[in-house]
Amino acid sequence: MRAEQYEVWVENDDKWELIGWFLDFEVASAVFRNRTYRQRLIHAIYQDGRLEHQDILAEVGRTRQNA
Repeated sequence: MRAEQYEVWVENDDKWELIGWFLDFEVASAVFRNRTYRQRLIHAIYQDGRLEHQDILAEVGRTRQNA
């Protein structure tokens, strides 16, 4: 079975954590816009429960490592 969803991920202590997934892009985008720390909005495609493909649609927040 194939499934597509939009996922919002946040970076927490140098690890990426999924905070929510949504079938609707508009809902995922609204959740994404309401956060202020490093995060990614991803379009993910799953086949039989396994990740088949993902595209990072947007990434905001700190993008460089602190020296």
